[in-house]
Amino acid sequence: MDLNFTPQEEAFRAEVQHFLAEKLPPRTAEKVRTSKRLSRDDLAGWHGILNERGWLAGHWPAEHGGPGWNVAQRYIFDYETARAHAPRIVAFGVNMLGPVLIKYGTEAQRRTYLPRILDGTHWWCQGYSEPGAGSDLASLRMSAVREGDHYVLNGQKTWTTLGHFANMIFCLVRTDPAAAKQQQGISFILVDMHSPGIEIRPIITLDGEHEVNEVFFTDVRVPVANRVGEENQGWTYAKYLLTYERTNIAGIGGSVAALDWLRQVAAQQLQGGRPLAQDPYFAARLARVEIDLENMKTTNLRVLAAAAHGGAPQAESSMLKIRGTEIRQEITSLTRRALGPYAQPFVSEALDADYNGEPIGPDYAASVAVEYFNNRKLSIFGGSNEIQRSIIAKTMLGL
Repeated sequence: MDLNFTPQEEAFRAEVQHFLAEKLPPRTAEKVRTSKRLSRDDLAGWHGILNERGWLAGHWPAEHGGPGWNVAQRYIFDYETARAHAPRIVAFGVNMLGPVLIKYGTEAQRRTYLPRILDGTHWWCQGYSEPGAGSDLASLRMSAVREGDHYVLNGQKTWTTLGHFANMIFCLVRTDPAAAKQQQGISFILVDMHSPGIEIRPIITLDGEHEVNEVFFTDVRVPVANRVGEENQGWTYAKYLLTYERTNIAGIGGSVAALDWLRQVAAQQLQGGRPLAQDPYFAARLARVEIDLENMKTTNLRVLAAAAHGGAPQAESSMLKIRGTEIRQEITSLTRRALGPYAQPFVSEALDADYNGEPIGPDYAASVAVEYFNNRKLSIFGGSNEIQRSIIAKTMLGL
């Protein structure tokens, strides 16, 4: 196994860096760098720029509109875009649903939905979690009763990220409540968010933001043709999708960018008349994060090397999810500590890019507490880290 990039891959890195320097809107990058609010237009604009270049769906094969990149190119692209402070691609359509449709969808579904994911006609959100069915996703209760050529959906989904922006949602629903096991009797269905009977209610999170939602379904009629794969086999497709989600959550490039920013903060903030970076206790914690991040990068490259030879990540995606989220949480914790009392005040308006009020402390301090609190969720969503440890224990250790 060679963990070094080839000359061709390094040339691709230079191509990506040139593209970012030329096409990434500076105002958008500055918003990302300083953790300011991103609008729907910011996200959709970057989506369109990448699609125009043919680089939006990095892991889709060329015949379905992707660039046909190998695993190393995908890694390089994700890494460089994060370091350049590009917005993360909204994952639900491109990184989650797209691969499911390519592998399990009908030809009609691929022709209908894949181009609309790419051109932004469809903005997707994910209908998985329910009250009482989060990490224990198999206990979901939202029902889908077949009536002729339609399913009738009743139930509730929660923690629906960016559901207020979306016009489509993919859902796990229970089509056989009498199934012998919870994982059986679940189907995977695509739903138009404008269907009669759907209601969206905002959930305001700990940081005061509207990012997630509750979605209620009351007698929502969905064509049977919108079911992906076989009836009652949705758990298979859900597991396939979650492998992509958990690997993506690791966010190595984002952690590298956040760590670079933390080093700058620690060099500017003073403690006892000298830079905080020289404080032995803080420096030790910073070094620990750097070591952990380098180890995770190596593990990720091993997964990529295996994938290049036909392997598919299983428990490895759980490993990356655990360590990636823990590292990102530690970075935001250290950043908050580095700013001390300046990280405590919260002025919601200061998260807007055009805010011109008097800052409390450095101009980058406004978002530090928000980032810290928001990132508490990283070790919970996509399957809590405790569940991921159980997966590793079962599949790798045989426990």
